[in-house]
Parts: sequence; C-alpha cells; structure tokens
Amino acid sequence: MRASPTIALAAVAAVAVPLAGCGGGPSTGGRPSGDASRPGAPAASPTPDGAWIPGYVADMSLEEKVGQLFVPTFSGAADARSMIRKYHVGGFIYFPNNMAGGPAGTARLSNSLQKASKLPLLMGVDEEQGLVTRTPFLTRFPGNMALGATRRPADAQAAARATGAELRAVGINQNYAPVADVNVNPANPVIGLRSFGSDPALVSRMLTGAIGGYQSAGVAATAKHFPGHGDTDTDSHTGLPVITHTRAEWERLDAPPFKAAVAAGVDAIMSAHIVVPGLDRSGDPSTLSKTVLTGLLRERLGYRGVIVTDSLRMEGARRKYGDAKTPVRALNAGADQLLMPPSLPTAHRAVLRAVKDGTVSRKRLDEAVGRILRLKELRGLFAGTTADPARADAVAGAAAHRATARQVAEHAVTLVRNDGRALPLKGKTVHVTGPKSDTLIRALRREGVTVAGSPAAADVTVLTTQNAGPATASRIRALGSKPVVVAALGRPYDLDDAGGAEAALATYSSGSAAVGALARVLAGSVNPTGRLPVRAAGKPAGHGLSYG
Repeated sequence: MRASPTIALAAVAAVAVPLAGCGGGPSTGGRPSGDASRPGAPAASPTPDGAWIPGYVADMSLEEKVGQLFVPTFSGAADARSMIRKYHVGGFIYFPNNMAGGPAGTARLSNSLQKASKLPLLMGVDEEQGLVTRTPFLTRFPGNMALGATRRPADAQAAARATGAELRAVGINQNYAPVADVNVNPANPVIGLRSFGSDPALVSRMLTGAIGGYQSAGVAATAKHFPGHGDTDTDSHTGLPVITHTRAEWERLDAPPFKAAVAAGVDAIMSAHIVVPGLDRSGDPSTLSKTVLTGLLRERLGYRGVIVTDSLRMEGARRKYGDAKTPVRALNAGADQLLMPPSLPTAHRAVLRAVKDGTVSRKRLDEAVGRILRLKELRGLFAGTTADPARADAVAGAAAHRATARQVAEHAVTLVRNDGRALPLKGKTVHVTGPKSDTLIRALRREGVTVAGSPAAADVTVLTTQNAGPATASRIRALGSKPVVVAALGRPYDLDDAGGAEAALATYSSGSAAVGALARVLAGSVNPTGRLPVRAAGKPAGHGLSYG
C-alpha cells in the first residue's frame, strides 16, 4: 500500500535531524561569550537575531575575514586542517572521495574539521539528486524534472527534507541546491533534467517546497543559477554561455523562481557564469557583474542573504580575468562566498591584497563576512555542529526516506500517449529492450508481467531510451510491426521522435526508484498521474493521461 503525502512527510520528520537549539550566555564586550570547544569563538546568541555579528566581525583580523569567504575542495583531513590553520577558511565542499568512509566515517571527518576551526564551518555539497549527486550513501531520489512532473510542492519538500536529514546527520550543513533555472531550451547541455520544468510558475512552486524541506532539516539551501541558466546551448563548465533574453523576457521567464526563493527566505543564491547582454552589456559573466548581483539581485529583488559563486574552476568564470582577478571581481560584484578557487593560496592572497590597497573596500568585506556568519547562526551552527556517527549510519538510507522516494517516483511517471489502450501490460507477454532493461524486467516480473526474450515471442515490446534523441525513431522501426511502448528514462524530449510507438511514457530518471515506478505503471498496479513539466511528443507542458 502506498503512503499518502501526509504520511510520507510525517515519516520523514520522524527521522529528520532536529535543528540545534539556541543557547549560550549573554554577550560581553559586544560579542557572545566563547564556546569552550572553540577558544575565542562566539557561542550561540541568546536570541538568533545576529545582533552580535557586527561587533564580532570588527574584532576579527583581516586574514580571518578574508578566509571566511572561501569554500575550497580538500583531498583529506590533513589538507583541510592545513587550510583552516593557514587561511581560516569559512567552509569546505565535499566530493565523493571525501566520503569513502560511509556515513559514520563522513560524520567523524566533519567532526574533526569542525573541531579544528575557531568558527563553525559551512560544510557543503552539490547534492541536487538526479543527474548531479555527490553523496555515495544517500537515499536516491529522482531529480527535479521528475518532481516537476508530480506538480506537488509537498513532494519537493519531502524529498528535500529527507535528503537534508541525511546530509545533516553526517555533518553537512549547506547544500548547493535546488536548481531555480527554467529550462526553456530542449538543447540545453548543462541544465535539462536538473530543472523543475519550463513554466516559471511551476518552477517557483516546486522550488519553494524544496527550500523549505532543506532548511527544516537544518541544511542551508542554495537556489541556483542566478540570473537563470535555462536557455543556453553552451556548458559553462567548458565555455562562457551567452543568453540573449531581453530584460522583459528575463522578468517573465527567469526572474520568477528567484523572486520566489527570496520570498521563501532562501539561505543562499548561487551566481551563474553566463553573459546576458540584456541585463549587462559589459560582456562580463554574471558572477563578476555588479549590475547583475548587486543591481538586480540585491536591489531589484531585495535579497539579503548570502550570494555564492558557482565553482571558480569553471571555464566560464576563469576565461576573461584569470585566477587572481576573478575572486576580487566577484567580491566587488556582490558575491559573499567564493566557491572552489583553482588555487586557494592565489585567490586568498589576491583578495587580501585587494582589501589592503582599497580595490575591495573594508565595508564590502565586512558585509560579506557578516552575511556568512549570519547564515551559520541561522542554521544553528554556533549551538553545535557535532554529528553522531552511529546515528549517521541509521539515518542514511532510512526506510522512511526510501518510501518517500518510491512515492515521488510513482507520482512522476507521465503517460503521454496510449493509442489503442496498449497499456497496461498485465495479461500480455512483453519484450523489454534498451537502457536499464534488466532492472525493468525484474521489476515487471515482480508485478506479475510475463517477459519474453525476443520481440517475436511477445505481444508488445517496451523500448527504454535515455537521451537517444532522433535515434529513437530508428530503434522503434527496428523492432518490427508489433506494438511498441517507449519509456524515456532521461530527457522527455526523446518522445519527440517516438511517433511510431503505440504508447509513450516519461520517468525523467533511470534510478532504481524511477524504474520500479515505471514497472508498476506499465503493469497497471499504479495509475499514472504525472504531467509533462516541459513540452514533449508534440504535447504541451501540463499534458498527461491516466488509466480509466
């Protein structure tokens, strides 16, 4: 029996990491009393209003302030401790190699790094779920486009809360998610399935749900990529995309989700390494544009939280000014967190020099540091950062989270076409071919569907595709004259070339939860309720069929 959304959310809440309470004594001398585990560091203020922060920032050394801006990668604990000692970094970003010790080992690593730092660290990760996932042991959810197909903000909230609970349990307290981009370009090589869809209103609703889910689990949420990366045919990891939206088009298409994020109180917003001449004619990427980050995000949208750059290792950030000037220009543009500098010594030295010679004002530096400390306070880090390794093992992959992933995947499956009632498959002999066919065969058999080894021995063939594009049509033709059902496990745009099939579905994911949900829908055990979040198969966004 499938859990209702209310039951699923309650189950997630039962295992979610509780927010640390605010404690500690009153401020003295304009700053909170020190935490015994962090000599010289502030404890939690009596009320989480941040009133202590300006005084504390004023007492920090210039080197400490500059260090708080940086969020580097690290190869191991010794490397990270060295950066804490030498550069006073404000946090780190985890990648899979840092989490080889599993949940308990990751929790112990987080604890050791927090203990080495005077100020609590923002321990981040790029964990969008779906296509972009970094945490090896996490419960796997379908990505954002699948969530968009559910059209249920409660599903986005439940998925984010479960993911956030597992991250916080291992000591990770900032997630560089969710994606706020509106994917209006089917050829977009970098966003695609990472987006909730092509409708700004839908993206805004789902984004708001996800932000609430992460932050309720004690994890800082980061909406990205401002001012909007949804209409590009260039990957900013390897080039510098130019988006030709006019200011009016930006206001209509790209801005609404970011406005929603600001209204939802999102902790951080990530900049994009893209050029948008309609917003700034300088030719600078938005990460380095004061017109975009300060003029639009701060002044036009009224955002007061942390602005974080996308990775400064990406070609879109580095190409124009190089590795020393780029972090300085990002800071002057309005960015507070400087993510993944290619060389921390080079970047730290450049920013330090820029502050000393007045290229970056002391006021701009203090604003950035103050926002970072405020974020740490809001997520309860001054009240405690210790992760329990035993609990981390229990929370990661918890049964309630797996049940939520199953429910989300079922809600996402979209039946786009069903000519001649080709579906459901129960009572028919089926041949399965394409990506993840072995997984789908096993799942269909669990639903009582008879599976044949060849199209000739079957009544119908299920063809799975994963970003096959125009090749989809030739694959359908190669299967012969018997009915074909196409299931797009990746981008739903494959269905544009599935006109020769009797039925077409989209799951937006090839993960185990999505393939299992597909099997249950194909068999008729679950009635499909998903709706297209983008235009596909000649059908508009919002289209979707059900049985009966």
